[in-house]
Amino acid sequence: MSEPAMSDPAINDTHSWRWSRRRLREGLGGALEPVAACAVALGLLTVWTGSGAAGSPAHVEVASGTVYLPFGNTKESAAFFRISNSGGSDDRLTSVTSPVLDDVMLGRYAPTGGGAAGMRMVDSAVVPAGEGLTMSPYGLDVMVRLREPLSLGERIPFVLTFREGGTVRAEAVVIRPSVRSEGRHR
Repeated sequence: MSEPAMSDPAINDTHSWRWSRRRLREGLGGALEPVAACAVALGLLTVWTGSGAAGSPAHVEVASGTVYLPFGNTKESAAFFRISNSGGSDDRLTSVTSPVLDDVMLGRYAPTGGGAAGMRMVDSAVVPAGEGLTMSPYGLDVMVRLREPLSLGERIPFVLTFREGGTVRAEAVVIRPSVRSEGRHR
């Protein structure tokens, strides 16, 4: 076997790296950037969790609602609720039921053009964190079919079911529809 010649670059480079202030500064500078970024991110996360918003579950509350008194012998009507979510996570309204009404379902106003409109069923509705959801005749509502005629001022029980918040019992009072109660915005 022959020995490698001293002029071989692989042999000469093994001892050519030496500490210098420039190399130390470059090495520390490259390491400090990610450390500083992590420190800033950790500080922001600490403030976020300290404020109580980080990962807190949804906390839904349902205000008393209203049900429209149907006109004439009509068996269909609609109910409306204000739902607040003071939690740090969105929730989802997945169903609404009533022990005294038939065919209770979530619906959304659907303009069809030419001044006409209808309703379409929806499976669920988001209740945004820190905000809420206000139902109206020109947005989301609860479509219902009556078993018996309703009377003005009557209180109808409902159960609203949320994905995270579980079930919430609420009442809706029967009112006469009016422009003011509809809350229509143009």
